[in-house]
Amino acid sequence: MNRMSFALTTPQFRARTKDVTRRLGWLTLKAGDIVMAIEKGMGLKKGEKHVQLGRIQIVSVIREPLDKLRTRPNETAREGFPDMTPDEFIAFFCKTHKGCRPQTTITRIEFEYLDSCFKYHDL
Repeated sequence: MNRMSFALTTPQFRARTKDVTRRLGWLTLKAGDIVMAIEKGMGLKKGEKHVQLGRIQIVSVIREPLDKLRTRPNETAREGFPDMTPDEFIAFFCKTHKGCRPQTTITRIEFEYLDSCFKYHDL
């Protein structure tokens, strides 16, 4: 099972207030795939393990320019940031993803939670 990091949105994932995520990669992901969400995938120190957040099932995968989110109602809320404007979210995403610009084509991933009550533990 593939693992997807939610390092930037772990609190939103745990609160189940997020059902959309954007990525620069994940080009082969498709609707119906099941993925294990984890806290952090890279930058683990020696001896650290991945922390599972729960399984998600992919609902839809769309490749589109990042700034397309301006045309989607409630999209920043679906990303887990209800108080952010689309422009603030785009700036945040570009700042946290090296080389990204508002016109960069990203992968928009919509998902649903499969685990209603998940005990967090190391992989």
